[in-house]
Amino acid sequence: MVGPYRGLLGTPGVKGFVIAGFVGRIPMSMLGIGIILLVSELTGSYATAGAVSAVQSVAFAVAAPLSGRLVDRFGQARVLVPLVFLHGVALVALMLCAHAKLPTWTLYATGIVVGGAATSLGSMVRARWSHVLDDPSKLHTAFSFESVADEAIFVAGPAFVTALATGVNVYAGLIVAVVLAVGGTLAFSALRGTEPPAVRHREHSGSPIAIPGVAMLAVVFLAVGSVFGSVDIVTVAFAEEQGSKGLAGLMLASVASGSMISGLWYGSRRWKIALRGRLVRGLGVFAVGLTPLVLMGNVPTMSVALFFAGLAISPTLITGFSLVERLVPASQLTEGMSWLSTSLGFGVAIGAWAGGRLTDLYGASNAYGFPLICALLAVAVGVAGSAWLRTPETAGQDAA
Repeated sequence: MVGPYRGLLGTPGVKGFVIAGFVGRIPMSMLGIGIILLVSELTGSYATAGAVSAVQSVAFAVAAPLSGRLVDRFGQARVLVPLVFLHGVALVALMLCAHAKLPTWTLYATGIVVGGAATSLGSMVRARWSHVLDDPSKLHTAFSFESVADEAIFVAGPAFVTALATGVNVYAGLIVAVVLAVGGTLAFSALRGTEPPAVRHREHSGSPIAIPGVAMLAVVFLAVGSVFGSVDIVTVAFAEEQGSKGLAGLMLASVASGSMISGLWYGSRRWKIALRGRLVRGLGVFAVGLTPLVLMGNVPTMSVALFFAGLAISPTLITGFSLVERLVPASQLTEGMSWLSTSLGFGVAIGAWAGGRLTDLYGASNAYGFPLICALLAVAVGVAGSAWLRTPETAGQDAA
């Protein structure tokens, strides 16, 4: 599996933006659960914790395409630097509001700014790969590598922030997230040699979301994001029900571990199946993998089930981003990829809110039914809209 990845980092300038981008997006796996741990500890309500996390996710989802459009027009560095400083200040303000036990609306207000100023750094990294590589097979491997990097972040991030919040201080995880986000993003922005050129006058008007295939993928990613958001908060509650709240991060790391392993395997293969076929198959495996979660009754068996539930995540996300790269004009690439991040963000918000409410009402074990329903919805949309995903590069494969 390792062979195809060896040559990637030999491209001039690649190591710098890969490392900086990795550090800068570690907080993406820390923010949601860090906010949940902080707010649930101070308010005693998972519903409130999920709502604050959802507000942050919704704000990110709304702002990501706008920041993506600005990046396409003005360049990455000119947009990223002011936004990451605003993001850091807002996150500190949220922690101070929580510490001072100010009214709940202050948590929502600061959460909006935290999410709105967060940047889709993963989209920026993928845009750089598209800029420095012109070989589709190498780009497939690069996108797979980035998905594996994302999953490595989701392996370490939840466990890391949970350990800090439960073992050191409830604020410690978010403090580390601020440092990593600001430091990594500033380092990434300073690497101008691999930055895609800004496009002041675009050849194509309108937004990539108007492309039917991109719109369909956005709906699929909305449902997938709902799975992520609900599994996060329900798993924290499940671990607490079992008297093992400190293991929640490791349980979530099981999901990301499965995804990381499958991503390495997926990226190492040269596929003859068309991208749209891979997407539908991946979504089907995703739904099947989530089914056992509603049956597990203790932490060890749930951790194993979560690992298998994660196996289809990376292949599905890799395929989605690869399809956008082929469906969207180059001058709108960052915005196009940001729409997928936006959909995931909206989905995470819906999932966090619904997961919190269902957990409070029916208990964590029963609340696992919600992510399964969302996964089935993703399959239905993917199958119904797969015809919109035909691209010139895969026409021959589709015919075959």
